[in-house]
Amino acid sequence: MHRTNFIVREPLLDPKQRVLGYELSWQQHDGRIPTDQDLEGLVGFVAEHVNHDEHGWLLRDKILFLDAVPGMLSLDALHALPPERTVLTFDIRQLTDLDVRSAVQAVRAGGVGVAIRGCDINLLGRNLSPYASYLEVRFTGANVADQARSYAAAKHSALRMVGRPVGTWADFDACAALGLDAFVGKLHLTPRPGNPVKGMNPTQSIILQLMQLVQNNEDVPKLESVLKRDPALTYKLLRYINTAGFGAGREVQSLRQAISLLGYAPLYRWLVLLLATASASGYSPVLMETAVVRGRLAELLGQKYLGKSEAENLFVAGMFSLLDRLLGLSMEQVLETIQLPDQVVQALTRREGPYGPYLALAEACELNSNLVASLADALAITPSEVNQAHLSALAWAQSVAVEA
Repeated sequence: MHRTNFIVREPLLDPKQRVLGYELSWQQHDGRIPTDQDLEGLVGFVAEHVNHDEHGWLLRDKILFLDAVPGMLSLDALHALPPERTVLTFDIRQLTDLDVRSAVQAVRAGGVGVAIRGCDINLLGRNLSPYASYLEVRFTGANVADQARSYAAAKHSALRMVGRPVGTWADFDACAALGLDAFVGKLHLTPRPGNPVKGMNPTQSIILQLMQLVQNNEDVPKLESVLKRDPALTYKLLRYINTAGFGAGREVQSLRQAISLLGYAPLYRWLVLLLATASASGYSPVLMETAVVRGRLAELLGQKYLGKSEAENLFVAGMFSLLDRLLGLSMEQVLETIQLPDQVVQALTRREGPYGPYLALAEACELNSNLVASLADALAITPSEVNQAHLSALAWAQSVAVEA
């Protein structure tokens, strides 16, 4: 069903603001509600693209929550996903069928997680643990904290609770204090308030200087002299070079050798990644991870149609599109600090120019904004291509989180 549907994602946060996993669902090309067949196809498509034959689960410690229907319970593709990283989300009404309840218990016994949504608060105190590992509770109106208190009081000890939508950090703090275990909302696009630091820290200033030197094709000794001013940055570069195998079996210990082996274009890309992930600690980790996924997804979407060098600029545009929030600055202030190609600036400020539509499409995939299909159509990118790029970007973000 990947030929007519688009994958959209929402992150789930744990009480420490870390990304616990992602909820993946289909968005129909024509706006219709996905059928049971569509939803069954989601399992197969995800299994095919994030569980590698040789490398295994490509999303590392992330859990995937998938909108589910009873037909999924007997799919071979379900067995291709690691059970400890897979959660199927059912509506409570689907469990009124005895056969479905038996099938749910069977997959639960095999280690697959099950979440139940649409559960009335009066049912929360009952023993639903044979059928579910998670309960989704939905908040309505403004009194999220009061609702969370009611849910927490009724919670069964064996079940973890997922609250949605949690739209502000104040609501997040209230829910976390009351013992809810995971949270879904738009917090991945919102800086954590209360951080007095605005602008770039010393490490980011050095990274920015290095980026300018690389853009100007300055010689290696100049780059080396700037890198030496930040021991932690030097360590990260040497670790990255050696982890990625650039030394071809021998450890690289010289900065000059590391820069020469890496090359200027890959070095610039690595610095862009570091500029975002070296942000002040008060900002939410999910915001940084979203920037990395967005940058990679925009790049992959444009690779086929714009070519490799142009796609590199899309990666920069995607990463920089959240840099204002990561730094606590306006986008205009961010752009004053570094010289970027005009096409990248157009994309960042107005979502226009050759890169703007690709960046807008990457954003739509994380917002579930009902614009994914129209944006993809305008770029002549098929649903299958968008979905493959999306899952690939998620996997890539997990790998660079370790290397950066």
